[in-house]
Amino acid sequence: MADKKTGKTVTIEQTGSALRRPDRQRRTLVGLGLNKLHRRRTLEDTPAVRGMIAKVSHLVKVID
Repeated sequence: MADKKTGKTVTIEQTGSALRRPDRQRRTLVGLGLNKLHRRRTLEDTPAVRGMIAKVSHLVKVID
């Protein structure tokens, strides 16, 4: 019997384009699993993920 992680999750949606943005911001979006507008990803809510969201907060929207 495998234990399920009961950690919290956060859903984000890409609202801004990565075009004409610094390479660091593009790589952060890819690290979050986003690469096209209006894509959504549900990720584990960790300090690392929250930090990545903060770095590209002008390009993403937090759903949950």
